[in-house]
Amino acid sequence: MSSRPDSLAEVSLATPDTLLNSNTNHPPGISTSETATPCESFIYTSYNSSPLLPSQHSGPYGEEIKSSPRSKKVAVAVVVPVYFVVIKHQHHESDITKGTSSSNPSSVGSHAGPTYGANGSTVTTSDGSTFTYINPFGGYWIDDPNDPFNDGARPNSWTPPLNESWVWGTNKVYGVNIGGLFVLEPFISPALFEKYPEAIDEWSLSTLMASDTSNGGLSQIEDHYNTFITEQDIAEIAGAGLNWIRLPIPFWAIEKWDFEPFLEQVCWPYILRVLQWARKYGLRVNLDLHTIPGSQNGFNHSGKFGKINFLNGVMGVANAQRALGYIRIIAEFISQPEWRNVVPVFGIMNEARVAVIGMDQMTSFYMQAHDMIRNITGYGEGNGPYIAIHDGFQGLSTWAGFLEGSDRIILDTHPYFAFSGNSNPAPIATGTGVDAGGIWPALACSRWGTEMNASQTGFGVTFAGEFSNGFNDCGLYLNGVGNAQDVAPSCSLYLDSSQWNDTMKAGLQQLALASMDALQDWFFWTWKIGPSSNNTIAAPLWSYQLGLQQGWMPIDPRMATGTCAALDVTAQQFDGVYKPYQTGGPGAGTINPVLVSSYGQYPPTSISGLTAGATQSFLPTYTSTSAIPTLPPPTFTPSPPSSVVIGNGWFDSSDTSLAATEVAGCTYPDAWDAISVAMPTALCPPTASAGASVVVTSVPALATSS
Repeated sequence: MSSRPDSLAEVSLATPDTLLNSNTNHPPGISTSETATPCESFIYTSYNSSPLLPSQHSGPYGEEIKSSPRSKKVAVAVVVPVYFVVIKHQHHESDITKGTSSSNPSSVGSHAGPTYGANGSTVTTSDGSTFTYINPFGGYWIDDPNDPFNDGARPNSWTPPLNESWVWGTNKVYGVNIGGLFVLEPFISPALFEKYPEAIDEWSLSTLMASDTSNGGLSQIEDHYNTFITEQDIAEIAGAGLNWIRLPIPFWAIEKWDFEPFLEQVCWPYILRVLQWARKYGLRVNLDLHTIPGSQNGFNHSGKFGKINFLNGVMGVANAQRALGYIRIIAEFISQPEWRNVVPVFGIMNEARVAVIGMDQMTSFYMQAHDMIRNITGYGEGNGPYIAIHDGFQGLSTWAGFLEGSDRIILDTHPYFAFSGNSNPAPIATGTGVDAGGIWPALACSRWGTEMNASQTGFGVTFAGEFSNGFNDCGLYLNGVGNAQDVAPSCSLYLDSSQWNDTMKAGLQQLALASMDALQDWFFWTWKIGPSSNNTIAAPLWSYQLGLQQGWMPIDPRMATGTCAALDVTAQQFDGVYKPYQTGGPGAGTINPVLVSSYGQYPPTSISGLTAGATQSFLPTYTSTSAIPTLPPPTFTPSPPSSVVIGNGWFDSSDTSLAATEVAGCTYPDAWDAISVAMPTALCPPTASAGASVVVTSVPALATSS
């Protein structure tokens, strides 16, 4: 939340329909009307690309590498066309080859150098279709088959290119979520769930689809991956003045176990495709692990709606073992030099329900995850991603001083009016100009601005990983499948934006501007809402794209600057200076010894959700003797020059330990429904040497997959 600029010429608030910056501001030698060509594709063939040990071989210390309870792998051959971006500073016109239009994949890589484009340029997609890149803010894309990992693109003139440093406290996150693409949610993709009325989450949807082979089975989910978000979506995000995306992904991008119905591994090449599109258009990515084995929150977007079995109940520790392993695999991949600039932030767990799991338990887990990740990446600025953790719905002030001395942890908060539990029927269509929006804009400023500023000082880097225009909870399936509240008669106006007049749109835009100003660094939830079966967008308050198209989202996020001050809502402004350790400076990684003493033991000394008198040391755990499926890099066709390092998906070659798997001969309760099951009364196996006889005190081991 900040004061208005001294000059209205800097950020026009009086004329929101006027573009604030029409200068292309492109790098030397770049024309504003270039044409992209499809430059690369990668063929995704298997997961046997680890730098570590193949399965069925002995581990480094002679252990037998066992198979985990995963479904057998089927080689996946998915050809995913992607565009790659390149520019080097101080290029001259003679150094860069102008692009030529081509829809023939066989010509990919045939030109001599990179293609590029700024506002008005034509982009040719992998299927030969074209669109015009509209970016009036000085952004430019770059694409080079000879250097697929170059990070020279930028989304706009006020955001540094990917290959230049992002400075927290100076640069501002104007972001949007790509929700519902890889982690399916009923209200984002309602048509998928309307087709299967009994489905309430991705677990049940996957189960029903798998048995519906006549309609394509689980391939329907892959069709969704391939079509829901396109390259043009990513280009439009850059053209909207945004500079980050938050990309939720599921753990089954890596693997699933036999008892889980999810579509295993298939989304990974599509995740890579989005990351490469982000690279092409200069967008940074906050990669968010949205699902956790056993569920960390019981919400439908955790994989399965219902109970929390992460660090809670009989299978809580075992599920946490798997979670740490998956966090480690992702950290290994994105810490590679080829991906560091594109993925500077890793959200390691979305919306853990701290009230159920426990603050001490989550603190212990986060310390373990922090140390594990930093042992992979090294400590200090530039060594691996920032680690984002969610506030667990505890309020930002609860986290002040959290893990003091840790290395680059970000606090993520998700402020929503829709889910606050305090229904307010106050209207939003009350006028235009500063009077637009009724009580809602000032409420966003007062409720969120003060605590965001305070958290920047009390905790460190803090952003809003999610927020929306949902000032009420209206929207098809917004509260879950089968909840009549979100489509009640009182919601009818908010289910169909074609009914909205200019006053309604002015109110929503003022709410959006106030929210952006108060939150300072933010990601709107979400970019796109898919149509329902009647071809309407039935949760329009949640779609940034639709708001741009129909006039209630700002065409330039900088318009938000000063909105709260204009509403006479002010707060003590954060000065933009963090403590050195919080941004990877001196002291980063030296956690306060008092905190280490309190929370350094892992697993936590107590686990929630157990029956009174339970012996925690008898909790089921896994043994670290399984091969692990590392995340493979793309394979480029045609191949770039031999000088280009593609990586192998694994940053730390010294990390050769193995992964969690069930102990042979032991019986485990349902890992997703073990809250009320009987507590074991003895160890399995009965001797400590058997691997699972005691609660582990180290991170899950990692190795390779077959």
